[in-house]
Amino acid sequence: MGELRLMKGNEAIAEAAIRHGVDGYFGYPITPQSEVIETLMARKPWE
Repeated sequence: MGELRLMKGNEAIAEAAIRHGVDGYFGYPITPQSEVIETLMARKPWE
């Protein structure tokens, strides 16, 4: 079994996007979308 992590729904959306090859993102910093953007900025999948 892989790693088991507890995360918020928006973090799970960002993680799923990373696992499926996202290489960029566009958004406006508003709630609730901000958590998706913040997670992508922290993980930097394009590097």
